[in-house]
Amino acid sequence: MEEEKIDSGHGGVRKVFRVAGPVVAVFGLVLLIIGFVSLISSFGSFEPPRYFWCSFVGMPLLFVGAVLCMFGFMGKVARYQAAEIGPVARDAFNYMAEGTEQGIKTVAGAIGKGLREAATTVPQAKVRCHKCNNLAEENAQFCSSCGAALGKSKACPTCKELNDPDAKFCDNCGFELA
Repeated sequence: MEEEKIDSGHGGVRKVFRVAGPVVAVFGLVLLIIGFVSLISSFGSFEPPRYFWCSFVGMPLLFVGAVLCMFGFMGKVARYQAAEIGPVARDAFNYMAEGTEQGIKTVAGAIGKGLREAATTVPQAKVRCHKCNNLAEENAQFCSSCGAALGKSKACPTCKELNDPDAKFCDNCGFELA
């Protein structure tokens, strides 16, 4: 199995993001400042602000520059986070494991005991009563809850299929039973 390698142009694209991101962000910030300074300076006079439109161009440019920076420095940030978080997570896990060691042994022992007991006991098959839906043992003749007969005892006159005692139609051919 061949390892996947990073695209050879990846480094070049990263450099473009790392250069273009701050340039676009600074240009957007400058336009934003010009627009707000124009707005604030117009409060003293009765003239409308001349360059307030710059803030509407500067905000999206600032956002685009920030996104480009994020893509350009994403690898460095991820490596820094891994270096900071990894040891702390390992220490926290080890600390938690030390305090729960006996509990884990108890739970594992109980699970093993339950699996061993389940392997030695054979589950008894159940049959559902057609009248009250109570579960009864497979070899039971009558329901322990309502007393209804559990075996199929009503024979179809056309196909001789055995049906539930209270069946109105045959399970096999659909013939109406009296």
